[in-house]
Amino acid sequence: MRRRGVTVLFGAILVVLLVAGIMSAPVPYVTLGPGPTVNTLGQSDGHDVIEVKDAPTSTSAGQLRLVTVSVASDYYLLDALRGWLDPEEAVVPRELIYPPDRSEKEVDEQNARDFVASQTSAETSALRELGYPVQVTVSEVEKGAPADGKLAAGDVITTVDAAQVTSGQKLQELIRSKPVGSELAVGYTRSGKPATTTITTAANREGGPRIGVAIENKQPHPFTLKIDLDKIGGPSAGLMFALGIIDKLEPADLTGGKIIAGTGTIDDEGRVGPIGGVPQKLVAAKEAGATVFLTPEANCAEAAQNALAGLSLVEVSTLDEALDALEAVREGREPTLCPAA
Repeated sequence: MRRRGVTVLFGAILVVLLVAGIMSAPVPYVTLGPGPTVNTLGQSDGHDVIEVKDAPTSTSAGQLRLVTVSVASDYYLLDALRGWLDPEEAVVPRELIYPPDRSEKEVDEQNARDFVASQTSAETSALRELGYPVQVTVSEVEKGAPADGKLAAGDVITTVDAAQVTSGQKLQELIRSKPVGSELAVGYTRSGKPATTTITTAANREGGPRIGVAIENKQPHPFTLKIDLDKIGGPSAGLMFALGIIDKLEPADLTGGKIIAGTGTIDDEGRVGPIGGVPQKLVAAKEAGATVFLTPEANCAEAAQNALAGLSLVEVSTLDEALDALEAVREGREPTLCPAA
């Protein structure tokens, strides 16, 4: 009996060690969970998230909160089991977040670049909304290119085939909307004088149309503007940054005293694009006290499937639509909501 007891005890210890080893084994998954939220109208680390100098700013009674997703990448089987059982988390294959051909550091660096780009586009779209148009200015003309001899450095391109050029991105879209070899009527100003020239596009390296100019967006405004926020990556805060800039520089309180959360990329034309991690961002928004969640149109179906009581899912596809939605909320009207699942 004594020998049998020792055997049973030894076997039990082996089983415990085996289970412990299995549970602590790394697995090719990561967990997505609700991340921190940031009020773009408030402060972070003791300074304003959106800093404005040389212009009066307003103070809002409410908040405009960007939302984030936390990623747990050092992952073990026990963590995966916990994640699968937690309704607020999502367990996904690691390769969806960190592709096999890129290191975790490379992915993080790309996310940081995307975050900076989102701030630039947020500033561009917000300033245009505030009455400061973009001047798409030629910085260089490629020698021998279609535009050589027709455009010059310093020219401001205003139209392509009578369509307004409102950003560098819009110029590219207009040029690419017609096949290689098309004649484009390009309007521009030189030294303040308007003119028009005809340019026939040539093929670029990828086979698409080009005119052969380097451009830069200039957007003169009588104040300085800076977004100062780190430890967040990716492009999904663009919409909330744009709204925060407008709220700070306009006397009106866009929030109406409410906590508004939201997400979505934004481009120079003010178009709002889809993002990832919607279910976790909804949880983060609800935990932050938000009652309204600005949702990219392309994410509405997923958001509706993960809807939370007391959090209205407002559908937006442009900055103008987001502003209209906030106006409706302030006035007690119902904005355009995401269709129910």
